[in-house]
Amino acid sequence: MPTLSDLGHLPKRLVLGRAVRSDRLGESLLPKRLALPIFASDPLSSVAYATQEILIVLTLAGTAFLFLAPWLAVAVVLLLVTVVLSYRQVVRAYPSGGGDYEVAMKNHGQFAGLTVASALLVDYVLTVAVSVSAGTDNIISAFPALDEHRVAIAIGLVTLLAAANLRGLRESGRTFAVPTYLFVAGIMVMIVTGLVRDFLTDSPVIAESASWSITPEPGYDNLGGLALVFFALRAFASGCTALTGVEAIANGVPAFKPPKSKNAATTLAVMGGLAATMFAGVTTLALFGDVRYAQNPCDLQGFVDCETEPQRTVIAQLAAATFGGDTSFGFFYIQAATALVLILAANTAFNGFPLLGSVLAQDRFLPRQLHTRGDKLVYSNGILLLAGFAGLLIVGFQADVNRLIQMYIVGVFTSFTIGQWGMVRHWNRELRTEEDPAARRRIRRSQIINAIGGSLTTTVLLIIVVTKFTHGAWLVLLVMPVLFVLMRAINRHYSHVAEQLTPDPASRMLPSKVHAIVLVAKVHKPTLRALAFARATRPDQLTALTVNVDDAETRALQADWERYDIPVPLTVVESPYREITRPVLDYVKAIRRDSPRELVVVFVPQYVVGHWWENLLHNQSALRLRARLQFQPGVMITTVPWQLESSIGRDDGEGRAGGPAPGDLRRGFADDELESTPYG
Repeated sequence: MPTLSDLGHLPKRLVLGRAVRSDRLGESLLPKRLALPIFASDPLSSVAYATQEILIVLTLAGTAFLFLAPWLAVAVVLLLVTVVLSYRQVVRAYPSGGGDYEVAMKNHGQFAGLTVASALLVDYVLTVAVSVSAGTDNIISAFPALDEHRVAIAIGLVTLLAAANLRGLRESGRTFAVPTYLFVAGIMVMIVTGLVRDFLTDSPVIAESASWSITPEPGYDNLGGLALVFFALRAFASGCTALTGVEAIANGVPAFKPPKSKNAATTLAVMGGLAATMFAGVTTLALFGDVRYAQNPCDLQGFVDCETEPQRTVIAQLAAATFGGDTSFGFFYIQAATALVLILAANTAFNGFPLLGSVLAQDRFLPRQLHTRGDKLVYSNGILLLAGFAGLLIVGFQADVNRLIQMYIVGVFTSFTIGQWGMVRHWNRELRTEEDPAARRRIRRSQIINAIGGSLTTTVLLIIVVTKFTHGAWLVLLVMPVLFVLMRAINRHYSHVAEQLTPDPASRMLPSKVHAIVLVAKVHKPTLRALAFARATRPDQLTALTVNVDDAETRALQADWERYDIPVPLTVVESPYREITRPVLDYVKAIRRDSPRELVVVFVPQYVVGHWWENLLHNQSALRLRARLQFQPGVMITTVPWQLESSIGRDDGEGRAGGPAPGDLRRGFADDELESTPYG
């Protein structure tokens, strides 16, 4: 028969399933076929909005500067390839899972390491918010009537993602593998079909918005000189969202099956090839199909329902044009796969954020709770923390991708830049000790790759900060220092506590003697048990202590004490103001003051009850007394429980629901969580 405690754990078991033993941790390690969709779903899914972000910026000036799109796409692809090659060096050199944080910490020091950590933590939260909001956008593109429920849909999806990840890596891997592969296959088929139609048939792909014109935003209708360069750089910075999530594999190397570094490097290469191909293909198809997409839908001349209908995403327009309209199977397939993979792309953060949080907690920069694995051998606290912050962002920005994405990738390129220059220093150090010519050539090649990567990512970071600062990047640049200071403060606290707890000669000295004090309210079984336990410890001195708050009750207690012939003298402490806590504290302090090396052990009897309302019927003065005593040096508090009949059968296993059996009270069956005190 299940107990109340079993029923209390039922919701948790329904969400998480059965707990997993610690010795089965190796069974949660991922093969490459599952690691790819788990860690690479973010960069792969960015295909759904990276091209769109370039078009949004370029169309601020109407259609005059769309000719820049292919050149910007080529620059993004080259940057993506360089960053992927650079991170292949990282996973080989630092396979422990710290990624850019570990690289920065070991090669630049704590300041750079915490800068990277703060950047990545912020970016992981934004990854969830942006990916889920973009997925919601694609759902709405297929079903426009859902637009008014945008925030509710996004919050519900974050909740489902958190629950799936809390069940463990293998379970979430299987959940996310199929949609990711379906998305990759669908996009590839769409690209090939569209290009075949453009080059080999008489029915080229023409988007529904191809005939629309765009009204330039004020100030963008006559760009030239430096303004044009700045405008192009801003569009390029928006397109760099295609690189988000590349670092997640470097942070997740411990989750791979052996050989970990080799498998992670292979997964990186596959991810980079797929992401570059799909991004280039979608951009090409969008330009051939004359897709029009504007930041303000009513700037699209020809979009008659701009006030009431959301504009369709670039992917939705391409799918409809390629597969024969918005009622075709191909259209709904692409929309469903895109929405799913965008939603599941947040899984990159749900894996990266808890792993990074665990590393930071291990280094004492975040609370230790983030280093603890949950029932399913995942870092449950990190998953819940990420889901909570992402939910706040979604609500705060109303799941608006255009607003959220302005804050995106600042953190990514901050970590890219510091990490790549850290790798350059790492290879310099390796070169000073390596003498084998072949090994030196390999090291030199890796160093060149990281130096090129560092140069490019530094340039891009400056472009992002300058071009996006007033559009939302300022908020990230404000939050990152706050996180930095918070982590430094946590580390100082842990260091200070460690210094206080370091053993010294004085801590190894035995107390000169032990003075036991048993708190007495009346002569009953709990008091007699406490006295028996105290005597069993054989203290140097034993005091039965009561506080006189009522003369008549105290005289009755003294009479009972003599009648039962208790072999311990009863000490009465006067309390003219009817306090209990202060006289006991003064008595204990006096003992410590007279003999500082004397250990005082206070025995406190307490009831253990089986119903919450029983706690209300018993005085809790000893609970307050224990709370005060714990701040006194040289004082130990020993609780002596006494189980009432209502507590029998509440111990999560015996199930004695029919009342106490003979000897149960003597044997001390109890539920330690349901307790109050008889003292006072």
